Amino acid sequence: QVQLVESGGGLVHTGGSLRLSCAASGRTFSYSPVGWFRQTPGKEREFVADISWNGGITTYAVSVKGRFTVSRDNAKNMVYLEMNSLKPEDTAVYYCAAGVVGGRYTYWGQGTQVTVSS
Repeated sequence: QVQLVESGGGLVHTGGSLRLSCAASGRTFSYSPVGWFRQTPGKEREFVADISWNGGITTYAVSVKGRFTVSRDNAKNMVYLEMNSLKPEDTAVYYCAAGVVGGRYTYWGQGTQVTVSS
């Protein structure tokens, strides 16, 4: 069992930065890839970025590549999403997820709101 809690969301102006954190509990977290997703009302949840269990492999959505950076600290059971050059279209609730089973993430956090004003 893994429990995830996101934090770090807030309101920023266009071009600003935020750092989201995902705090995890559970022994298996350190061996799990972790993904970041986002969702706005009326839209499907979309992939943002993910990171392999040891941090060696990261992937990003085209829309955030070059602006967002995902990292992790397994000693602290933490995963981070550094978001720079934020745009209004980045406004969403951001979720972290872990525990891949059958190609799908099993555990999800409650989300943290990011709002980028123009």
